Amino acid sequence: MTPTDTASDTAPHWSGTTGDDFTTRPAHRLWLLDQARALFGFFQPQLINPRGGFFPLGDHGLPLPVGPGGAVRQIHDSTRMVHCYVMAHQLGLPGADRIIDHGMAFIWTRHRDATHGGYHWGVDDAGLVNPTKQAYGHAFVLLAAASAKVAGHPDADRLLADVTEVLLARFWDAAAGATTEEYAADWQSLGDYRGQNSNMHLTEALMAAYEATGDGQYLAMAERIADLIINRHARAEGWRVAEHFDAAWNVDRAYAGDPMFRPAGTTPGHALEWARLLNQLHALGGKRHGWMIEAARALFLHTCAIGWDRARGGFYYTLTWDDAPDRADRYWWPCCEGIAAAAV
Repeated sequence: MTPTDTASDTAPHWSGTTGDDFTTRPAHRLWLLDQARALFGFFQPQLINPRGGFFPLGDHGLPLPVGPGGAVRQIHDSTRMVHCYVMAHQLGLPGADRIIDHGMAFIWTRHRDATHGGYHWGVDDAGLVNPTKQAYGHAFVLLAAASAKVAGHPDADRLLADVTEVLLARFWDAAAGATTEEYAADWQSLGDYRGQNSNMHLTEALMAAYEATGDGQYLAMAERIADLIINRHARAEGWRVAEHFDAAWNVDRAYAGDPMFRPAGTTPGHALEWARLLNQLHALGGKRHGWMIEAARALFLHTCAIGWDRARGGFYYTLTWDDAPDRADRYWWPCCEGIAAAAV
């Protein structure tokens, strides 16, 4: 072997500033870790409410003003914090375990309905604020339980078994391959609305549960939801993700509900989120469903073409069915979903 050969064999690979392996570089990974630590550090000092659950925080990391009943704790906040701080725990962040313990206890003792089963949407210090039971919230209970199991939390199996039973008995529509939407505390139906958003988040939670347990039922449910929402409906709509449906899972283009959780039109951020989820689901399922990669690429490219504000940057929150900006607000989370989709 010549000296030239030796140098060639031992020299580091040069990818430049435009190399295709940018996201795998150690310096970039360290930068991402620093960003994550900064986010955890923002929330951690003031997050725990001594009366249970977590405080909603303002721009400066301090608890927001509360009403006479104390801070309202919503199920998606309580559960997401558990999920997030499981990741912090895996990164070795001191104190993350205390936050996980605190959240798991509050979900079980305050959000959970010990009489009728299921999990209430909102509670405060005095009791129930919003007693409804929604598929969206239960999806995040499943995500919290699955994440806690990965971390080895002693209460994870109990929560995972309970919420799985509720999802199967109360929400899952086996004929449709997706969930119903919302109920009163006593499980009286609150309407025929069917929603993409709750099913999308349930898909993510089902994948997490499958990874945590190896139970193929979770994976099969996630694949059925993706097939209905994306392979059937988004494909038929030219890779626009329909948000709202009737009880028979027909697209309801005229629907306009809560402007934050159920806005009219289409939501570019959700199409980007599905692009990421489909890549992950394709891999988890042993790459059996080739349509998932096709759909992920189509969703990503089409959404970037119609949803990006070329003048100011960012993705529009919602579009009309003619692809015109409807709610032109631009939030942080669609950009995060776009980055995540591009990374996978």
